[in-house]
Parts: sequence; structure tokens; C-alpha cells
Amino acid sequence: MSDWLIALEGTAAGHDLALGLALMAAFLHALFGALQKGRHDPWLSRAAIDASYGMIAAPFALFVVPWPEPHLWLVFAGAFVIHSAYKVLQAMTYTRGAYTVVYPVVRGTGPLFTVLAAGAVFGETYAPGQWLGVGVLVAAIFGLAAVNLRTVTIGRDTMVPALGLAVATGAIVAAYTTYDAWGIRATADPFTFLAWFFLIDAVFIPAVTWRRWSVLPRAEVAPLLRRGVLGAVVAFFSFGAIMLATRLDSVGEAAVLRETSTVFAALIGWLLLGERVGRTQALLMALIAGGAVMMEFAG
Repeated sequence: MSDWLIALEGTAAGHDLALGLALMAAFLHALFGALQKGRHDPWLSRAAIDASYGMIAAPFALFVVPWPEPHLWLVFAGAFVIHSAYKVLQAMTYTRGAYTVVYPVVRGTGPLFTVLAAGAVFGETYAPGQWLGVGVLVAAIFGLAAVNLRTVTIGRDTMVPALGLAVATGAIVAAYTTYDAWGIRATADPFTFLAWFFLIDAVFIPAVTWRRWSVLPRAEVAPLLRRGVLGAVVAFFSFGAIMLATRLDSVGEAAVLRETSTVFAALIGWLLLGERVGRTQALLMALIAGGAVMMEFAG
């Protein structure tokens, strides 16, 4: 599997596979966000998810994939710090704001910064039509957040700090996307990076939330743990897909395509969380998808 993926790097087939992986990651990332935002405390939801994917990743990291090269331990240390900051900001954001408001802000901030960072770090360049596509996508995402802010009634008293935290979270999204893309390219076997990343990344949130579990009603433990296992499976495929996409093809294009997750998030918020989606929101979601298409095909 690893040899096959590596052979596709920089090829037309690799580009097509990266497109499919990025779109899959978009849907799964929206689902992942909804799982964390659901009826449980976002901190405990994230702890259950992280603990679950750490336990699932452990046998693969220890016994299946090749062991990391020595230089990767410093890469993992940096990823641990960045992702820990991201999780703290994300949980704080979800605690204070409605999902359909804060999620678009997080995802709208990320792609622009990621495209700029990919140019600086990986030397990626984009055609004018691609920059226009990025602009349309980002503007539509922030427009969606503005419309949702006007119509939402849940958590309005904490919405301003929630939006500030959402922008900060989006900046961290750009940081980890660029850093992880560099990290997965720094190892011979991409699955070594993924397995060890999940194992190491699983430590932080369970460690800082363990006191909260002691006051959780017993009736809530089993549903939360089931949510954690489901979230872990979603996380494996979501994060794994986007990381493989960034190794196979352009980091910036993969990051922009992933932000079509905002469309999926709005649909999930409407269908599963009971949050309203109107005509203006539907139009903005179409513009988000259109911007992603322009970024992909205008190059």
C-alpha cells in the first residue's frame, strides 16, 4: 500500500486520488465536528475520541508499520504542541458558540493562511483563477457565518468571544495543516507518520480532562464512550485522507477542497442538530463549493 501511494506522488493519477481524498476528508471533518459539538461537554467528547483513537492506533504503531526514523521524534513533538493548542481553542470555541456559526469561521480562516504558508514552505504557486476561487470560497464561508450569526438564537451572549476564538482556531488549523504536510513528507512511509501521530496525539486531552470524568453521571459514560469510538474511526479516515492528499499533491489545493466541509457541516447542523438552513445559506454553500471547484480546475 505504501509503495503504491509513493509511486503516485506527483502524477496525474496521484492528483485525482488527492482530489477524492480531500473531498472525503471534508465530509468526515464536518461529521467529526458535529460529534464533538453534540449534547455532551465538548472537552469530554474530545477526550473520549482521542483516547479511543490512541488505543486503536497503538498496535499499528508498535507492531505493523515501520518504526519512525530518528529525526521524526522532533517532528512529532512539534505536532503534539500545535495540535494540543488547536484542541484547546476548538473546545473553547464549541463551548461558547453555535456550531453553524463558529465552524464556518474556523474553516474560513484556515485555507487562506494555508495557501500562503504552502507557498512559503513548499514553493507552491497558483494561477489567478485559483486565487479568485480561494477568495470566493473564503468570502462565502465568512458570509455563511454572518448569516448564521444574525439568525441563531442559541448562545448569543457568548457569541463575540466564540467568534474571536474561532478565528484563532482557524489560524492554528493553517499551522497544523502546513506542519503536518511537511511532517508526512519527512518520512519514507506515510503510514508510519499517521500511526504514531495518532498514538502521541491521544495523550493530551484525556490527561487534562480526567477530573471531569469523576463528576459525569454514570448514565452518560457509555454513550460518551460510544461517541468516542465512532469519532475515532471518523478521525482516522478524515485526518489520514487529508494528510495523504497533501503528500500526493498540492498542499494548498487539498486544504481548500477540505473546506467544503462547511457545506457538509451546515447540512449536518440542519439535519442532525436541528439548526436552521435558509435560502441565503444555501446560496452561500453553493458559492463555497464553486470556489473550491475554481481552485481545483483553474490551475
